[in-house]
Amino acid sequence: MIEITHEPLDAEAVTWKVLHDAAGAVVTFLGVTRDHTGDRKVLFLEYEAYRPMADQQLARVAEEMMERWDLKGVAIAHRLGRLEIGEPSLVVATSSAHRKDAYEASEYSISRIKQIVPIWKKEFFEGGGVWVGSQEEFDPLAASSYIGGDSN
Repeated sequence: MIEITHEPLDAEAVTWKVLHDAAGAVVTFLGVTRDHTGDRKVLFLEYEAYRPMADQQLARVAEEMMERWDLKGVAIAHRLGRLEIGEPSLVVATSSAHRKDAYEASEYSISRIKQIVPIWKKEFFEGGGVWVGSQEEFDPLAASSYIGGDSN
């Protein structure tokens, strides 16, 4: 299950998507809006995405996870729009026969999502906001060839 939504994320519902009779381990990761960055007080966050490429790249991350680890299930949900302090922006759930695969795949997903999925975060502080991260290693030409686009 892959989902990008403006609606609040339900970590329990995402986790239920990966339950499997052969899974002895289920790992659920929540990326949650914190109240500070360094010494600056964060008021709220806003997320934007370049869709449908974000959907396709998020699906790519899930496929990579399934190929690299012996997983029984993967579910990833990312929220867009305004998020208040304490709200989850990302839920990743993995299941596997043993915990190591579920843990490693979950950790991989976070780095890979930041690397290739065109979703951007803006942090708002008293007095203004700042965009965070830039998918520095994201290559839109390579991504478009993966999703069947033209690199010209």
